[in-house]
Amino acid sequence: MMKPAMILGALLAALNAAVPVAAQDAEMLVIAHRGASAERPEHTLAAYERAIDEGADYIEPDLVATRDLVLVSRHENELSGTTDVATREEFADRRREKTVDGQKIAGWFAEDFTLAELQTLRARERIPALRPANARFDGLYQVATLAEIVKLVRAKEAETGRRIGIYPELKHPGFLLQNAGIDLVDLLLRDFRALGIAPADPVFIQSFEIAPLQRLRARAPGFKQVLLVEPLGGPADEPALRYAEMVTPTGLAEVAKYADAVGAYAGMILGPDGTPTSLVADAKAAGLQVHAWTIRPENEFLPPMLRTGDGPKGKGCGDVKLAAMLKAAGVAGVFSDGPLKGRSCP
Repeated sequence: MMKPAMILGALLAALNAAVPVAAQDAEMLVIAHRGASAERPEHTLAAYERAIDEGADYIEPDLVATRDLVLVSRHENELSGTTDVATREEFADRRREKTVDGQKIAGWFAEDFTLAELQTLRARERIPALRPANARFDGLYQVATLAEIVKLVRAKEAETGRRIGIYPELKHPGFLLQNAGIDLVDLLLRDFRALGIAPADPVFIQSFEIAPLQRLRARAPGFKQVLLVEPLGGPADEPALRYAEMVTPTGLAEVAKYADAVGAYAGMILGPDGTPTSLVADAKAAGLQVHAWTIRPENEFLPPMLRTGDGPKGKGCGDVKLAAMLKAAGVAGVFSDGPLKGRSCP
């Protein structure tokens, strides 16, 4: 998911009328975006466990696949941004250039590695300039499989006595199917069967593409599904469609045929003056929830009036206040890099 670049001109005035702590009740889900990614390298078991310990209702693994068809958690199928693969001489010949969803990318790709090879790599912080504290953990963690993530969740459920949901995103499913013959839908349903995950469990399945959600709805009805949308562009598997058209009342009625919620960029939910757009009301009229992405605690990702100090790495209560505004706008859940629950903010 792309970072919010919201320009909310009258946001501060709107926030003064909000009650930040109200964002943290059971009525709005807190979805740990790639785990506690503001505090640990993203998509590692350490990041997921920390997010659970901080009270997240769901953890969000982005799923790609290995050459031997194992689902693993990485933000992208290209690995050099979040692992040490570029420093590993034994894998120098695996470097490739691929066109993924219309964009040329050079690097090392998960689908070209077996799980055994992939797990010799170690995770690295993706944005160390903004999150230098996370970089202290570079080299400590392996790439996690979906099965390992589910095992962790169940262990933490036993420890805490509360249910913890998973919110997997299928990454570039059309590209992987067409270019590598890897079907993420098949692999996800296979793993869900093996792990005993059923529609009644706290699970949302998300994608920016339409066909995977339609196939999942046909093959495994009952699982809650989420279409991700952003202000520009459209689904990679439906180039004639634009997300902007899909979030109109007519478009949302079509989305409701294969999804239960829309995962929307926060700037599509709050307008330039800090007041809600029609998106939440239109989605609810179509029978869809709205989940907002992504709240991040650093100044770099917040509107100017929510920042603490002047540096891009500065943190305060801006993320909590933004969550409060989104809750007031009627969203059912928020994706967050940092903890939201249990924080007291003025």
